[in-house]
Amino acid sequence: MINDLLPLINPETIYLVANWGVIPFWIMLIIFPNHGLTNFFAQSIIAPLLLSSGYVYLSYNLYLGNEIFDGFELYNGIDGLYSMFANEILLLIFWLHFLAISLFTGAWIARDARKYFIPKIITVPSLVLTYFTGPVGLVVYWCFRIFFAKKISFND
Repeated sequence: MINDLLPLINPETIYLVANWGVIPFWIMLIIFPNHGLTNFFAQSIIAPLLLSSGYVYLSYNLYLGNEIFDGFELYNGIDGLYSMFANEILLLIFWLHFLAISLFTGAWIARDARKYFIPKIITVPSLVLTYFTGPVGLVVYWCFRIFFAKKISFND
């Protein structure tokens, strides 16, 4: 049974499942940020756990293929980064990393907005920006948050 599924578990499938798989979590954060199901699924460890399973699987395959350090030139300049991302598995690992961190940030925004009674009309654009641009959405949210929290805090 498991051997029949192994051919289906490849980088392309992981990419598609991860990309489409995070959308329900984002929809819950945007439409139902205070619902119990959103709290359970989108604001818990569940989504990062699912994404990390693909991360671990791909990393293990890199290790088995002795490719773990092939092309890992992250700190050798932009050309090193480019050559590193030429390896589709490393590129996908970093994409899963981005999806997990962005979703974590979106969940924090939803919880924080509830804490400071920030209206959805402000929170929703910040969440959409966070989904597409990561840190830009967080900064936009933080700028609005200053007015509702009535303080500037860099480490809340």
